[in-house]
Amino acid sequence: MKSDYGKIYDVIVVGAGHAGCEAALAAARMGCVTLLLNISLDAVAQMSCNPAVGGLAKGHLVKEVDALGGEMARNIDATGIQFRTLNTKKGPAVRASRAQADRYLYSRRMKGVVEQTPGLDLKQGVVVRLMLDGQGVSGVETREGIVFQSRSVVLTTGTFMRGLIHVGMQNYPGGRAGEPSSEGLSAQLKSLGFSVGRLKTGTPARLSAASIDFTRLEQQWGDEFFEPFSFVPKHRPVNKRPCFITYTNEKTHEIILNNLGRSPMYSGVIEGVGARYCPSIEDKVVRFREKAQHQVFLEPEGLDSLEIYPNGVSTSLPPDVQLAFLRTIEGLENVEIMRPGYAIEYDFVDPIQLKPTLATKEITGLYHAGQINGTSGYEEAAAQGLLAGINAALFAKGHDEVVIGRDQGYLGVLIDDLVNKGTQEPYRMFTSRAEHRLLLREDNADQRLTPVGQKVGLVDGERWRSFNDKMEALAKGRTTLQRNRITPADREVSARLGLEELKNALTLEELLRRPELAIEDVKFLAPDLALLEPAVLNLLEVEVKYEGYIRRQEEQVKRFRKTEEVLIPESFDYRAVSGLTAEVREKLERVRPVNLGQAARIPGVTPAAIAILTILLRRHK
Repeated sequence: MKSDYGKIYDVIVVGAGHAGCEAALAAARMGCVTLLLNISLDAVAQMSCNPAVGGLAKGHLVKEVDALGGEMARNIDATGIQFRTLNTKKGPAVRASRAQADRYLYSRRMKGVVEQTPGLDLKQGVVVRLMLDGQGVSGVETREGIVFQSRSVVLTTGTFMRGLIHVGMQNYPGGRAGEPSSEGLSAQLKSLGFSVGRLKTGTPARLSAASIDFTRLEQQWGDEFFEPFSFVPKHRPVNKRPCFITYTNEKTHEIILNNLGRSPMYSGVIEGVGARYCPSIEDKVVRFREKAQHQVFLEPEGLDSLEIYPNGVSTSLPPDVQLAFLRTIEGLENVEIMRPGYAIEYDFVDPIQLKPTLATKEITGLYHAGQINGTSGYEEAAAQGLLAGINAALFAKGHDEVVIGRDQGYLGVLIDDLVNKGTQEPYRMFTSRAEHRLLLREDNADQRLTPVGQKVGLVDGERWRSFNDKMEALAKGRTTLQRNRITPADREVSARLGLEELKNALTLEELLRRPELAIEDVKFLAPDLALLEPAVLNLLEVEVKYEGYIRRQEEQVKRFRKTEEVLIPESFDYRAVSGLTAEVREKLERVRPVNLGQAARIPGVTPAAIAILTILLRRHK
């Protein structure tokens, strides 16, 4: 028998993982009465896989979440135990921040933030059914028969929808080791017309640090200086623990190859498609037989934990095989497994059935975010959750929703890829997916997105003041570079900078354009520069040195936006357009693009078809 909880929420978020926490916090901070439901109150913002945040392209997403007013950056700044910048020898577009986290502190702090946020209720419950009112969602029902009413719902189900865990040839239902799966919701989504598929991910065994000989391994500490993830940091990053590097070898690979028949992936037991860019050790050994070794990073799970995460050896082989191959690796000869590795299959919903707002096309007021959309990674999930929470809140208030474009952020690239192309395997973000990546750097995420967060009411006064102070400092710095100069008479300065005899005066901006000079080399020439924060100085240097390339990409974006401005009415009848092929018509009908630019990015929609649509839409306008 059902019982109504008796409280009407503006937004209900199902699942308190990285997507769910960001969605719920965003909605509540925007003034909506919000409910966050999770299977267990002890598993909020869990790091189910590696205990880390950021990385290539993923660090960009964390910065964007922060710029919009999200929580992930502040959470990792407060609970990280090692911080590094990747790709420092490459250009600024692909440099990325990464941090090891204390996974227990990370979860505990995020839960505390959720619990202390006004207007946000955190409750335990397994959602088995959506409540519908006509073509719209009106709430959810839990396994206990409790009905919670709401104006909008965000599903962030992670790996829990019909989750099935595989360890060797043994399998059992579970959304994560030690936690039950969610049943019922997937079947209902299918009955409502959603295309539901099956994906697979995995995780390695957790090892006991007491059984590892770290003296034989390469030690890796964090960077001496590291900018916080958050643009308005509450905590300064501190390196507290090293990681260690070791390698598999031919003996390791031999044991794995000899036991492939006991692997659920290679014996046909697993049906779901795995992550191409994060393969299991079985996959690596089979696909790259020519490689004599594979790198393994040993990452601490926390300051007060003995558990070590061996990044690079995810596996679903039986526990005895896991122990055997791990003990062939240098430093791990006597290793003890604390938790065996496993693979997990779970249901996802084809994201091509979403609008760019992350609202579903089938059900009004229903939003999907995270692994339910076929993505992988904490950062991808958090970014989607934040946007879904923003738009669910705007919908509940009766306001226009927000779309983040490909030219505005990696979040825009992520969602545009999903809603236009769908996915048949776990989607992972890379810098190579962003065609405007020089404009989408980590250092300018606040310039791109903080005004958006402020407009929707998510950016608080402190962040907005900090952002405006930074913009003012940046403008002053640029003026200083343009007004200060050296002349041919300044021979001592020229010698200090390693310049040949000057024939003409040069501004500091012109000096900084020289590849051999950095802003640290020239700031002694203008005392005002020394007063600026390091982050502002770095941003100044990038803007000056890459000005020509940045301007060129900005021109590309202007042309790109022209097609984005040509809107396609929801009622547009593609079947009435005689010049379109059956294949193009089918793809357009399936995606229902909101503008001409989105239509052009649908795989299989030809330039000829876009030309026809352009003419028809202009006539329609």
